[in-house]
Amino acid sequence: MGVAGIAYGMVDTPEVKNTAKAQNNVYLWDDGTQMVATGGEVNRQIIGYEQIPEAMRNAVISAENKSFEHDMGIDPMGMARALFNMAIGGETQGGSTITQQYVKNSFLSQEQTLSRKVRELFITLKVTNERDKKDIIRDYLNISSYGRGAFGIQAAARTYYNKDAEDLNPSECAFLATLLKGATYYDPAGVPEEDPEEATKEKNTKRAKERWEWILTEEVKDNRLSQAERDKYTEFPMPVPPRKSAQLGGQTGYLVDLAKAYALNNVEGMTAEKLSQGGYKIHTTFNKEKVEELEAAVQKVYDKKIDPDKRPETDTHVQFGGGSVDPETGAIVAIYGGQDATKHYTNNANPTGAQVGSTFKPFVLAAAMEYGKRDPSLGPDQGLSEREKVSPLSIYNADDKLKIKEYNGQIWTDENGKQWLQANDGGESRGNITLRESMQWSANSPYVQLGMDVGTDKVKDIAIAAGLKDDESMADSHVPSFSIGTSSPSAIRMAGAYATFAASGQQREPYSVTEVKFEGETIYRHKQAPKRAFGSDIADNVTDVLKNVVDKGTGTPAQLPGRDVAGKTGTTDDNKSAWFVGYTPQLSTAISMYRLDDDEKNTNRKFEKMYGTGGEKTIHGASFPAQIWHDYMAEAMRGEKVMTFPKPVPIGDTVYGGGARSPEPTPTAEDSPSPSPSTTESPLMSPSPTPDPTDTCSAWDRNCQDSNGGNGNGNGANGGGGGDPSTSPSTSASPGGGNGNGNGNGNGNGNGNGNGGFFGGPAG
Repeated sequence: MGVAGIAYGMVDTPEVKNTAKAQNNVYLWDDGTQMVATGGEVNRQIIGYEQIPEAMRNAVISAENKSFEHDMGIDPMGMARALFNMAIGGETQGGSTITQQYVKNSFLSQEQTLSRKVRELFITLKVTNERDKKDIIRDYLNISSYGRGAFGIQAAARTYYNKDAEDLNPSECAFLATLLKGATYYDPAGVPEEDPEEATKEKNTKRAKERWEWILTEEVKDNRLSQAERDKYTEFPMPVPPRKSAQLGGQTGYLVDLAKAYALNNVEGMTAEKLSQGGYKIHTTFNKEKVEELEAAVQKVYDKKIDPDKRPETDTHVQFGGGSVDPETGAIVAIYGGQDATKHYTNNANPTGAQVGSTFKPFVLAAAMEYGKRDPSLGPDQGLSEREKVSPLSIYNADDKLKIKEYNGQIWTDENGKQWLQANDGGESRGNITLRESMQWSANSPYVQLGMDVGTDKVKDIAIAAGLKDDESMADSHVPSFSIGTSSPSAIRMAGAYATFAASGQQREPYSVTEVKFEGETIYRHKQAPKRAFGSDIADNVTDVLKNVVDKGTGTPAQLPGRDVAGKTGTTDDNKSAWFVGYTPQLSTAISMYRLDDDEKNTNRKFEKMYGTGGEKTIHGASFPAQIWHDYMAEAMRGEKVMTFPKPVPIGDTVYGGGARSPEPTPTAEDSPSPSPSTTESPLMSPSPTPDPTDTCSAWDRNCQDSNGGNGNGNGANGGGGGDPSTSPSTSASPGGGNGNGNGNGNGNGNGNGNGGFFGGPAG
């Protein structure tokens, strides 16, 4: 007793700490200049006791501290329980009255230690003796965090209900009292950046409704609310959706949200409440110029092609997403999240549900080179010694509606016994072609069968090793279509995974924050932790195949004259999404396009078809996504050193699949169900399984392999279309075969003298 009395006399009531007053967080560009200074969307607003509704005071007292008006400011039993648990290393929460919460929020740190708890006890007793209860609950409600950056009941009322605190009704007050238990888990809008698993919109709404009802019931029990008044409130008072401040408009809000989420998940001890109190300086990886260049490239397409007034049935709800990653570090240098973060709340650089289509095929090829084709005479779980490593020059059947088989030759069927007939875009059949050429023309059937031969589980392993996440964005890998992109990773993740190819197989986790400081002290600094995803021989061969896609195939609109570019187009069924993902040695960028109703109140939001969007007959990866990628990368790479990709070394064996047979023995008709291509197709479209014996260059010389142009039957100004099944006729983005004059009217094999163009085919 004597010691306690002395301790009580020695403790002074300290000044209210700075962190009890909302401060700004400062976000910096990668060069150290300020991007934005922002705390929450709403600043703290102090109001008087009389302006705080009696219903709010009643709701909080019934929910938090029924004895508040006459207790000593502490709950002795609760304190004893908390101290005992703390002493034995157990749960430290519990035992706090309203006065204790006020003391903790106003005067003390948030750490859970024995010394802090003891100090809290004596300060609480002193505050209770020296201050009126009305002042305590007024200040408690004025300094508390209600989530969404709102500090104090007035800011909370404006944030959640667009009204002043004095105009709140008892039902709304009960909900706001719910938030004091922890807005992360009780805000119906969800706070997934704090806890992706538990703080979802659905789970938070359920918790909020249950606690709201409980508080109103408790108020009736405590005679703080009449039953008649309680009976008026049968419907949950759903708050308005979160808003962004004007300074978070454009791309800034998306950048801030991305950096906040990274900090919350990577800075030790960081919580949403601490971050919302402000005082942090967050150094990001974002490059201001590149962010503006990416935004300008997207806006150019919106301005010139997307016209909802002219084409309301096809041009409404058009969305683009983008992410740009440095392969050398993993730094996210730019994103495109949407047209305006204050109007379109979903960050399109994050997962959106848009499937990636054929941009997934490089992972299939990498898996084939890493693990190899399984021996059809053995069981499915084969070791590497039992498999045959696959070369990009392997021959597979590229016919339309190819009957897909298990690795052992048995026809694949689903649980209903239905066979899988793999379609190619446009119904095109190209016969037996190399995997390299199949990637060039984005033929589906070879890569679906290759995935079955290697094992779709191995394809998934490679995709994850490259940097994709094994979460809800990863599709079911037990069906053949997995190999052609039914998964829906984010643009950032796709850029990061392709960056692994650019970095010769070194995977670096994409990151958006380099350093975090609090009150001048560094509390976090990013550390590089590269991992070997697969060998450089595999990565460099994939790069070489993807370079050929841009040089000669569906990716020609992405060409950057004078620079090495590798990339892949992707389009999904019914034209519901389109992608282009590509890279130079220094920068990897992914662009997505889709149509999705932006009304978040619509619970039946679904992806819409893009036939006719932008005035195009169809949308594909080689159209708007590749154009955006080109325009952005042309600016982003301006002035950068010209670098070339590593020369690939030969890898694997030339294997045959999908019914394609080795020249020895002579192939039989049994495994060639589709007719051979028509005679008007060029040798590139119907290659011989073996190189021409007159060739004098190496089989690994890309210029040698692609010396013959495609069959140019188009009428474009710069060369005819070469038969790209994923390219709209209106853009003529395929390679021009031509007769050498680049007019696209010739029918012969291109001889390399045609004049290519951005919207026409490349030379030759």
